[in-house]
Amino acid sequence: MRNKTLPSEYLAFLSVKYEVDVDEFFHALISAEENRKATCGQLSIICRCKLKDKIVLLITSGSKVVAQFPMPRQFFLEQNNPIKDTKKADMLRRHLIIKNRRAQSFQIKDLQMGMKGVNLKAEVLEIPKPTLVLTRFGNYANVANALISDETGKIKLCLWNEQINCVSVGETVQIENASISTFRGERQLRIGKKGVLRTA
Repeated sequence: MRNKTLPSEYLAFLSVKYEVDVDEFFHALISAEENRKATCGQLSIICRCKLKDKIVLLITSGSKVVAQFPMPRQFFLEQNNPIKDTKKADMLRRHLIIKNRRAQSFQIKDLQMGMKGVNLKAEVLEIPKPTLVLTRFGNYANVANALISDETGKIKLCLWNEQINCVSVGETVQIENASISTFRGERQLRIGKKGVLRTA
């Protein structure tokens, strides 16, 4: 947590990032202070220790540590939820802007080399016969550069192994979290491990 960020602002930010209700989150924090542990959605809250004027909380999501920080004791005595009052905090606004930008869907004409986190809906025009290639990891894989289009243009979509059989010519596909690269001077859409390819 940054020094200039108020605890309630940071908690508001976490409630948006992990999509938990601010009231449920506030009550879970109070419960953790009273009972040592609490859960809220995918978040687990543990009261690590109680100091004179502060309480140290550890927040995790699964095995991942989300945050650990001291909260003033006064926070746990508030009658009204202080997290709600920070909905317009700069940190929260910035996160919402970034989140909305990521959710934005692009058109093929807008795609440029180096772009990441690209969401796109397009029609599959061609799927050539797969080619067996030796990857940089030393194993063999099937690859096919399908041609997809929307009303603004066309682009090659690099498909690997099982992705090739996931789509058919004439289908509309939804692509999420893809990146744009070039291969032999031609723009290419790539779906990495975190990307999604599905029929729309």
